[in-house]
Amino acid sequence: MNVDEFVSANEPKDGGETFQLENGKLLDVDLDGSVTAKAGSMIAYDGDISFKGKSSAEGGITGFLKEKATSEGTPVMEATGTGHLYLADREKKIQILELDAGQSISVNGNDVLAFESSVNYEIRTIKSIAGFSAGGMTNVFLEGPGSVAITTHGEPLVLTPPVRTDPSATVAWSGTTPGSHVDGALSNMIGQSSDETYQLEFTGSEGFVVVQPYEEHAPQQ
Repeated sequence: MNVDEFVSANEPKDGGETFQLENGKLLDVDLDGSVTAKAGSMIAYDGDISFKGKSSAEGGITGFLKEKATSEGTPVMEATGTGHLYLADREKKIQILELDAGQSISVNGNDVLAFESSVNYEIRTIKSIAGFSAGGMTNVFLEGPGSVAITTHGEPLVLTPPVRTDPSATVAWSGTTPGSHVDGALSNMIGQSSDETYQLEFTGSEGFVVVQPYEEHAPQQ
């Protein structure tokens, strides 16, 4: 294609929604106010937008749950002003979810890209999950109303409980809470060091669980 065709094919699309996808891996936030986004996810912006860093995605529904960020926390930034803010995260696929008032979802901290200021949020730590550090498993609880953008490596799969999942491949869940399960057969077959020995166990028949075709491990401290 010539230069004009290249520009036309790849310029921002007209939308009208606060959150819209320019493509499957790039989020366009039509900002008029404030939005919380993953630190380091900004790739471009126009207009009059300022940024303020935060140590982690804390606060919201029931006040302080943690006094300081942990290694599992999610560094975030608050973008305020008017203009278009373009966000991406390591070429991961972006999924936009619209939460009604009272609807909620729990998301792995690594997989939260952005959410509107109307969304309440807090860090929640599940201390009973086997195979994790003494601090437990940390995720971000988000409650509507408002738009939430999460990321996945590849196309997600949404499952209905009862189901067991690999923690490193688990992105989010809603309407259900995980417990832990240790699979002795897997440990005997593939060794004690394998993460697949430890699983998240979602019981009952309510809610859903989001997994991705990729095992995302926390960085070593």
